[in-house]
Amino acid sequence: MMPGPLLTACIGYAAERGFLAGGPLLVLGHALLELALVVLVLAGIGPLLSKPRVGAAIGLVGGAVLLWMGQGMTTAALAGLSLAPGEPGGRAALLASPVLAGAVISLANPYWSLWWATIGLKYVALSRESATAGVAAFYCGHQLSDAAWYFLVAGAVALGRKAIPDTAYSWLIGVCGLMLVAFAACFILGAIRTLARASRALPKVPTPSAG
Repeated sequence: MMPGPLLTACIGYAAERGFLAGGPLLVLGHALLELALVVLVLAGIGPLLSKPRVGAAIGLVGGAVLLWMGQGMTTAALAGLSLAPGEPGGRAALLASPVLAGAVISLANPYWSLWWATIGLKYVALSRESATAGVAAFYCGHQLSDAAWYFLVAGAVALGRKAIPDTAYSWLIGVCGLMLVAFAACFILGAIRTLARASRALPKVPTPSAG
């Protein structure tokens, strides 16, 4: 529940489309992705997520996705946005489906996969001792804590959007877009550094001596 791309998207969707998009639908996409991941972790994929090159690949691809979304939101904000129906003004460049966005933005975050490869893996292992009921209880509790936070944020933004002028709305979406660009830059730079360290750690192949 630390500030990150998903929270930024929550604010953006709630500001443009209301509580349902920024809260329940966005969280649903996030929850469905994590359900699939829990199943994969139970199948033994957990250690793969902790490999540096896997994390770097997620960082590069995810960073590119967030950069595209952030650039689109910022450009739309600069062009001028309006919440009033029928008024001229663009719409924030968000994915059409908040459910899809919840899954894509979560998957785009390399720290999300790292959490599941370390802390999440341990929680799944502990809950597995109580069989299916234990895993289900862990998953449901984890999702309820996420939902409580994002529903609160989405509700506050959705209520407040009715009172803000279009200029303030454009600023809000623009700031969210810039935050996504900043997250994208961090993810991409982190991935490049990880790949550079991994390449330096590779064993050097001895060159045959002349003669």
